[in-house]
Amino acid sequence: MSTDRFRKVRNALGCAALVVLLISGCGAGRADDPASIGPVVTEAGTRSDQEGLSITVPGTLAASFAELKAGVRGRIGMAIMPVGGDQMVSFGDWTTGPAWSTMKVPLTIAALRRNPATSAYTTSSAITASDNAAAEVLWQSLGSAQEAAAAVQAVLREGGDAKTTVPATRSRPDQSSFGQANWSLADQVRFAARLPCLPQSERVLGLMEQIISSQRWGLGEFSGAEFKGGWGPDLAGNYLVRQFGIITTPSGQIAIAFAVQPDSGAFNDGMNVLDKLTVAVSQHLDELSSGSCKA
Repeated sequence: MSTDRFRKVRNALGCAALVVLLISGCGAGRADDPASIGPVVTEAGTRSDQEGLSITVPGTLAASFAELKAGVRGRIGMAIMPVGGDQMVSFGDWTTGPAWSTMKVPLTIAALRRNPATSAYTTSSAITASDNAAAEVLWQSLGSAQEAAAAVQAVLREGGDAKTTVPATRSRPDQSSFGQANWSLADQVRFAARLPCLPQSERVLGLMEQIISSQRWGLGEFSGAEFKGGWGPDLAGNYLVRQFGIITTPSGQIAIAFAVQPDSGAFNDGMNVLDKLTVAVSQHLDELSSGSCKA
């Protein structure tokens, strides 16, 4: 074997090991680029003679994601992070879009902080049943539109999301302003990873564990999961379906955010893909780093 050939094989094996490290949370990803760590090793091209080299290790979550993605007509994405941790892994080609009802989580926290006596029925309906009218009541309880946007955005900042902007006015007259906030998977999973650590978040986390049965697809398949889904059509009527939340393992908690935008535009197709993503994650929990809030 030539020296050059030996170097390429050696570097390829090194990249394979890198995939395992990234999935286990031992390596640092480029947090500002949620697509930088995916089912292939984009870092493999750091040497000029390795341009374009990519490796997926069989039997890993990365391989399962790649296999699932190959059978999906549309765009999907997923980001994972240990609760209380700093390292993120992400997969897929969908990275950002409207928050839809997932933004009801920081909204409800903001409303309860403003008024702890806020109606239990209203807060429960907004989270467990994703009731839009209840969420609008919470939004209005925060003051003017500008004050409400600032209050929700402040919760995001406290949760480690330094970028997402919550609009004060509706970009679509038929949709809430907060639901149309552009929320990336990377920023959403950062927020989820700090959510259990935020003061006065306990009531909302409790509600996220009580999502109604008709909305317990995806992360709802995990026993005890604290999660929230969001879904809605673009101007052409094509649905984006997304979820984020926290699952508990024997070693700690894991934050997950994922989304799918099926080419069919059908909600059910998106929901079915998130179910499959959940199965893939459940089969590889031992690869993922979990964590807890720092004392």
